[in-house]
Amino acid sequence: MSNNLEFSQDDYVVYPSHGVGKIEAIEKEVIAGFEMEMFVIHFEKDKMTLRVPTSKADSVGMRSLSSPDVVGKAMSTLKGRARVKRAMWSRRAQEYEQKINSGDLISIAEVIRDLHRNDEQREQSYSERQLYEAALERLTREVAAVDGVEEEKAQVKVGAVLDGKAA
Repeated sequence: MSNNLEFSQDDYVVYPSHGVGKIEAIEKEVIAGFEMEMFVIHFEKDKMTLRVPTSKADSVGMRSLSSPDVVGKAMSTLKGRARVKRAMWSRRAQEYEQKINSGDLISIAEVIRDLHRNDEQREQSYSERQLYEAALERLTREVAAVDGVEEEKAQVKVGAVLDGKAA
């Protein structure tokens, strides 16, 4: 029955639409008469627990934390020039949302890079700010988990990269 136990209890994992969570248990549950093995993943920040069948972990895009190498690439992405397409905002917003929910750290960094504003630049709209903050939170949580530090330290690290971009 255990076909996907590349993850174990107490591992930090990334669930694409929710970000970083911790596997609190691997339990067997009977659902509709079938016994299923489930990852019980807790998302501390959102005060949420998610149950994912172990057999579905791959298909839903659940993955281990990024390697420090990938985190480095994401940080480099933040330093790049913003690529703002001339498409309608609704179309761009949809693309940003997909990138954030892809769970891919580099894609998330691209959203932050494209939506980041310096003090001298024009104001962000409410929806831009929401997407920017969602992406920033996902990146920061994963950086914190990979580096083994508090979220505040990861925020300082990401902030320094973004501030350095302006200089």
